[in-house]
Amino acid sequence: MAQSLTILGIESSCDDTAAAVVRLTDRPEILSSVVEGQTALHADFGGVVPEIAARAHAERLDGCVERALHAAGMTLTDMDAIAVTAGPGLIGGVLSGVMLARGLAAATGLPLLGINHLAGHALTPRLTDGLAYPYLMLLVSGGHCQFLIVKGPESFTRLGGTIDDAPGEAFDKVAKMLGLPQPGGPAVEAEACSGTARRFTLPRPLLDRPGCDLSFSGLKTAVLRARDGVVAEKGGLTRADRADLCAAFQTAVCDVLAEKSRRAMAAFRAEVGSEGSFGFAVAGGVAANGPIRQALQTLAEGQGFAFVAPPLGLCTDNAAMIAYAGLELMQTGRQDQGEVIARPRWPLDQTAPALIGSGKKGAKS
Repeated sequence: MAQSLTILGIESSCDDTAAAVVRLTDRPEILSSVVEGQTALHADFGGVVPEIAARAHAERLDGCVERALHAAGMTLTDMDAIAVTAGPGLIGGVLSGVMLARGLAAATGLPLLGINHLAGHALTPRLTDGLAYPYLMLLVSGGHCQFLIVKGPESFTRLGGTIDDAPGEAFDKVAKMLGLPQPGGPAVEAEACSGTARRFTLPRPLLDRPGCDLSFSGLKTAVLRARDGVVAEKGGLTRADRADLCAAFQTAVCDVLAEKSRRAMAAFRAEVGSEGSFGFAVAGGVAANGPIRQALQTLAEGQGFAFVAPPLGLCTDNAAMIAYAGLELMQTGRQDQGEVIARPRWPLDQTAPALIGSGKKGAKS
């Protein structure tokens, strides 16, 4: 039997405050997972306000940790280590989690591991499905979108990604321009169910260029222009107009992600070999979108890849994925102790050029 390890995970990179306890013996087991969202706090602002998010994290983190430990029937003395999201993310929130984790580690003497939030998402298919290395990963969320070859807990090769808006960000902005509530992804998906996608002709950005990079900024602008055209013609939007716009937008995103995923699968096979069975995993908040999930599953099965998508609750931000990433890193012998710092930017593939520019704080993604 494998050595039993139990880790407390802490996540606070955006607007979800989370703590979880995950144990690894022969297989990983989520003993508890607590997530407190902040949707109501940001509802009046049309998006996440970093200062409000950071304050909420500072107020809620210790309670989330207490609840996660209680739900697992454990105390800090039962933990083998603490894992915390150290970036990338909104710096105030990341800092809140890191400082709490550092304090807990100092008080208990437990090893501390700083986890890349994106690695947490990228390793989730191993937590939920035991997916073997290497596998192809589409990380698709509100702040990130990239194709990765996942070779190990700290070994990632980026095949491509968004050069501007992430899909989740585009969903939020489209929802806002159409008067739908936040978060925009679920709102647009629900509205699209009654819409007709073919009514509006929207672009499929970058499909006319080779490679796996994506772009969603132009698609978002095209929706804005289509909306303005309807408003100019009718003097406003009907419910049917809004549903049709949502359906057209969602279908365009589906088409782009499917075609770019097909190219990423070809690039993956070219790098790791064409023989053998490999997995194609999807994670991140946008992976919770039903039509997108179905389109990617159909593509994967047609291309000979095993399709893996975590349960919806583990697609969005959570601390179980952070704890599991810590378990994998701990097995490699890594311990960061007091060296964990909060990082607003932290690319998974350190050798790849920045997708969306860089500055004094480093590459964005």
